[in-house]
Amino acid sequence: MSATNAPFGLRPAFHPSGLDRAQALAGGITSGYATQILKGQPVAYSASAGVIIPLTTNPASGSAVAWTGAFAGVEWTDSTGRRRVSNYWPASTTYITGSCIAYFYNDQNIVYEIQADGAMAQTTIGNEYNFTNVTSGSSTTGLSQATLGSATAAGNGVQGQMRVVDLAPYVDNAWGDSYVVVRVVNAQSQFFGSVTAIA
Repeated sequence: MSATNAPFGLRPAFHPSGLDRAQALAGGITSGYATQILKGQPVAYSASAGVIIPLTTNPASGSAVAWTGAFAGVEWTDSTGRRRVSNYWPASTTYITGSCIAYFYNDQNIVYEIQADGAMAQTTIGNEYNFTNVTSGSSTTGLSQATLGSATAAGNGVQGQMRVVDLAPYVDNAWGDSYVVVRVVNAQSQFFGSVTAIA
């Protein structure tokens, strides 16, 4: 499995309490929002609108780095009165006012699984890394293809977006594999400390 490049974005593995439920945010995406949001894509709260938006860029470009969790899906009522449920937000979708509910994981203790874009060793446990390919994915399946940047380890005094805590315990997934699947936690949360706010 981890010899094949087949990213799936962020996937909740577990929560220390056993509860890894997604939050349901009423009006969580602005009607007509022009950017798709894929299942498993890292998301952040908008600084100005009280809604969630996708993390669409990487910190290497000088962009915002703080995030809150992973997108899980959305439901809304379209202009014909039909209720729609989707695992991703189709770009530029409009809905009847008050009908949208966005689902996303935002508990800072959730442990996620994510595929790295390169090989990693067991010595990377505890190190912090950034996302790569954050906008990649499929509007057919609705799934994100965001990855952990194996070459983005944060240096001294530099904070990465996620911290590696373990190897995902799957058959054919081992340290040193070409595209290892690791377990991570949010290391650059919007909820704690001094972080770079997203627009």
